[in-house]
Amino acid sequence: MDSFIRAVQQVEDSNPGLSPLALVRALRRTAGHDDAMTIHFLGSSYNHSDGDILETAILNASSFSFFDKAIHHIVTDQGEERGVVLAQDGTTVALAPLLLGIEAGLKAKMEGKPAAGIFPLTLGRTLGLSFLSLQDFPPSHRLGPNGCWDNMDHPKVFKLRWPATLATDAVVNGGMDGAILGMNLSNLSGSENLQALSMTLKGYYSFILHEGQGLDAVSSHVSPRRREISRSLLEPLDLHSQVMETLALVWKLEKTEWIAMDTGVGKSVKGGLQAFAHKYWDCPQIIPRCQWGAKPYQDTPIPLSLPLRFLYVHHTYEPSSPCLSFPQCSRDMRAMQQFHQEDRGWSDIGYSFVVGSDGYIYEGRGWTYLGRHTRGHNEIGYGVSIIGNYTATMPSRHAMDLLRHRLVRCAVNGGALATDFTLHGHRQVVNYTSCPGDAFFSEIKSWEHFRE
Repeated sequence: MDSFIRAVQQVEDSNPGLSPLALVRALRRTAGHDDAMTIHFLGSSYNHSDGDILETAILNASSFSFFDKAIHHIVTDQGEERGVVLAQDGTTVALAPLLLGIEAGLKAKMEGKPAAGIFPLTLGRTLGLSFLSLQDFPPSHRLGPNGCWDNMDHPKVFKLRWPATLATDAVVNGGMDGAILGMNLSNLSGSENLQALSMTLKGYYSFILHEGQGLDAVSSHVSPRRREISRSLLEPLDLHSQVMETLALVWKLEKTEWIAMDTGVGKSVKGGLQAFAHKYWDCPQIIPRCQWGAKPYQDTPIPLSLPLRFLYVHHTYEPSSPCLSFPQCSRDMRAMQQFHQEDRGWSDIGYSFVVGSDGYIYEGRGWTYLGRHTRGHNEIGYGVSIIGNYTATMPSRHAMDLLRHRLVRCAVNGGALATDFTLHGHRQVVNYTSCPGDAFFSEIKSWEHFRE
């Protein structure tokens, strides 16, 4: 993403006075994204006087090939997803739906009209077609998957973990980001000047969290909050009706008769949207092991017998400071795994999951494998640790909410935790559903005596 933003800024610097709408429209033209639905909402990218000038500017900047490859989304037969970028926060984003959402928002702002097409262009069409094309599969299999980059420092190849749906995690991330930024741009008051496209992207993806505050102090829209923000914006829209209307428009514009003739459309969309809400709104974003640089298990992992009834909350003690960025949290994860494997002699990092203060959960042993975290209780519960030493202070509110309101409910609704579970704290059993405020963490101390 940083490379993409720098390339955008280079075009802006070479063309003083360039409007963000003209630039994002030229990027659409470069990537060849003038399909029927896009033209319906945004107009053709070729019907504007600035098109030839900007395309020449992009060519002169030796960036045409870069933009084409960066924006044009495909999945190869080998499972490589292209047209996606690695964001600073460790998540992967498809650029096409992101830019379409931004363009729709900018168009509405410039024309002084209500925004049209933001949801259909960013998420509606992709979700609807993915639900229908895989309607013979369980709804949860009609979305995703995530994947892994070949190199986190110099990422070039992103390979999916299993066969792709139309709505890969990167496409959904890009769609949520496009919807957030597009709606935000369209709602700017008439007196507010539009930022350059590069500045809009920097503000959302290239933020810096400050120690002692973290996400608690961030009121602006930033990428680690995409799930909660997109939910607040999109859930009130009646997504079932929105997707159904989008599919009807697809049929009208693209003459896709199999959609019109399929009597199970409504049922497929309903089940798919329930899976979407669970996967991308109820559940937090979990950074997979391959993203933080985990070493392989040193033994054969032991499967858990699901569902479990308990979740045990820890703090890491060491590392003692909260991690506020993906690189820092990844370093902490690797350090803990090394300590657990080499000093304690365990087969892997002991925790099931680890909570960073950067807005994300990090995968340890995950949902299905036995951990080493709570002596005598490893087989009956998950162990989740918050990075930092909280013997004297509290974790950030956002980190606590990520665990209490997102990870736990994700586990319950996903069948990994029984619905009548309790959470165990230090020398205290706390009923999750009745835990008031900070009492949830009031008993967290050093847990060395409680680990195996």
